[in-house]
Amino acid sequence: MRVFVDCDPGIDDAVALAYLTADPGVELVGLGTVYGNNSVEVTTDNALRLLRLYGRPDVPVAKGAARPLVQPPHLAEKVHGANGLGDVETEPAQARAVAESAAELLVRTARSAPGEIDLLAVGPLTNIALALNLEPELPSLLRRVVVMGGAVRVPGNVTPWAEANISNDPEAAEVVLGAGFDLTLVALDVTMRAVAREPWLARLAEFQGDRAQRTSGFLDFYSGYYTHIYGERACAMHDPLAAAVLLDPAITTESVRTAVRVELKGEHTRGLTIADLRDLPNTSDERPKVTLVTETDSEVFLDRMLDALH
Repeated sequence: MRVFVDCDPGIDDAVALAYLTADPGVELVGLGTVYGNNSVEVTTDNALRLLRLYGRPDVPVAKGAARPLVQPPHLAEKVHGANGLGDVETEPAQARAVAESAAELLVRTARSAPGEIDLLAVGPLTNIALALNLEPELPSLLRRVVVMGGAVRVPGNVTPWAEANISNDPEAAEVVLGAGFDLTLVALDVTMRAVAREPWLARLAEFQGDRAQRTSGFLDFYSGYYTHIYGERACAMHDPLAAAVLLDPAITTESVRTAVRVELKGEHTRGLTIADLRDLPNTSDERPKVTLVTETDSEVFLDRMLDALH
């Protein structure tokens, strides 16, 4: 499987990269960075550091958008720490980002292997929207797209309605979700139920090696933030679950095909992801449908995640 990752590393982005790089069947063909969990300068440096940590310093990394299409960015240092990685120190990268932008690298990579590349998008979707502007045929060039974002039937995590990745660039998300990709949306509806709890975190902390120990450190900070949400030491595995869905669609046990839109104008609901989940949906709606994941086998996922970090 050939995978391009667009991300804003980030603790859960880091764990998703650990999952991907542990799979010998995955060829990481490129990584684009974007603002979100921190500034794009920090997320780019983190991407390079993480690829060194996880044994893939050869993967080309391209610095992407520094801000959303329309609004100012909203960063998440409170959740991910001042350095974006739970204030855990990692070895400086030896590689540098390529000269291309993330959007340019994605387009060039997709053009070089039509129908062969899968895209995992686990940050604000600004780079993907910019890539569509460069190459309108991108939906037919990529094989599949898995997006971590949105909150359809559950509360948001940055507003009562909106999830962070979608909220950070609603205009970009609206473009991407309507572009016609073979797209799977992994929203808070399922990621907030894919929870690493104390016994799982304790097992990870026992593993030897820099890879496991640094990742355990990332999640120790992350679980500190989530304790007030779950009432125990635990954390949601947002981006890693999306990576698992990409690598093995059987992790998805229930899903629906539906059009998903992003609210752009609501005074209180900007960034809301809206899906038509009625028993009799609007059959005249010409907007492309996406696969909305509604249930996953989170126990299998968490077991595989431990195996990847062992």
